[in-house]
Amino acid sequence: MASTDDLRAAAHRRMPRFAFDYFDGAAEGEAAMARNRAAFDACVLTPRVLRDVSVRDTSVELFGRRYAAPLGIAPTGLANLARAGADIMLARAASALNLPFVLSTAATITIEQVAAAAPDHMWFQLYMPKDRGVGHDFIRRALDSGVKVLMVTLDIPVPGRRNRDVRNGFALPLRWDLPMILDLLRHPAWSLDMLVNGAPRLANWEKYTAAAASAGSLAAMQANQIDAAFGVRDLEAVRDRWPHTLVVKGVMHPDDAREVQSLGVNGIVVSNHGGRQLDAAPATLDVLPAIRDAVGSSLSVMLDGGIRYGSDIAKALARGADFCFVARPTLYGVAAAGQAGAEYALRLLIEGLSRTMALTGETSLSATARQ
Repeated sequence: MASTDDLRAAAHRRMPRFAFDYFDGAAEGEAAMARNRAAFDACVLTPRVLRDVSVRDTSVELFGRRYAAPLGIAPTGLANLARAGADIMLARAASALNLPFVLSTAATITIEQVAAAAPDHMWFQLYMPKDRGVGHDFIRRALDSGVKVLMVTLDIPVPGRRNRDVRNGFALPLRWDLPMILDLLRHPAWSLDMLVNGAPRLANWEKYTAAAASAGSLAAMQANQIDAAFGVRDLEAVRDRWPHTLVVKGVMHPDDAREVQSLGVNGIVVSNHGGRQLDAAPATLDVLPAIRDAVGSSLSVMLDGGIRYGSDIAKALARGADFCFVARPTLYGVAAAGQAGAEYALRLLIEGLSRTMALTGETSLSATARQ
C-alpha cells in the first residue's frame, strides 16, 4: 500500500458501509472536509539544493517530553467500529513509534484499560457533560490512570448532522434491517470480528449507568449529556481541577484563541472536527496563521484536519503549527490491518515528513517551520 488512500480503499473493502461511512463521512455536504484537503493541496513548499541533508531529525519536544515526530493520533469515538480492540491497537501503535494517542470520552475501551496498554503515551479527551459530577469523575479517572495531558473539546455545543449516517440509519444499538444484514454478509471478516468480540459500546460511560446497560442506553446517555451551555467559567473549573497540561480542541478564531490563552491553558488544537460539525467552517490550515499570530510563541498550537501526507505536516509547521494530529489515516490503517496497519499509516507520514525536509533542504523541524 503506497499511501493513505490505499489504506482507505482497503478499509472500505473490509468494512460494511455504515461503519466505513461513520469514519469517512463529515457534516452535511462535506464541504468543510473537502476544504481541509484543498488547503493543503494549494499550499506549496519551495525545494532547495546544494545542502547536506543526509542526516535529518523529525523529533520534537512538546509539553516537556520528546516525541519522534510532530504527530499524534486524534481522539475518535466508537473506534472499535473499525475493528474490535481498535482503541488499544491505536494506542499501542502510537506508543511503539513514540507518539501521543488521545483517547476519546466516547471510546469503546475504558480510560483505565488503554492507559495500562500504553503508559506515558495516552492523553485523554474530555467532553464535559451536563452532569458535572460525571465530568469531574472522568478527570479523576484520568489522573488516577497516570494521564498527564487532558484535551477538552469545545466545538460540540450540538452534534453535527452527518448525512451519510442518516441515510445509513446508523445508531446504537445497530438496527438489524434487511439492507444492513445484506451489507454484513458482504463483509464476513468484519462481521465475524464483531460477532466474536461484541458490538461496540461506550465503555467509559458504563459505570454511570445501571448494571448491564445496553449499548443504546449508553449512547443515549452521552447524547443527552452534550452541554450547549459550556462556557468560560466551566473551562476555568476544569483548569482548577487538572494539575497537569491542559489542551483545548476546536479553536478556529483568533479571539477565541486569545480567550483560552488567558484562562491558563497550555495548548490549543486548531480543528473543525475533521469537517464533522459545521460544514460552513473554513479549512484549519487557512485559519492557522492568524491564530498563531494571536497567541504568539507562549502557547503550543496544534492542528488537525485534512492531513494525508508527510508533506502536509511540513506545510502545517510552515504555517505556524507546533504539532499535528490525524484520525482518519490511522483509522483506515487499523481497519485494514490492525495495529500493524495503524503503525504503517504513521510511518508513511513520518517518512514523508523526513523526505520533504530533505527535498526542501532542511535537517531539523525548527528550520522546516521557517519555510
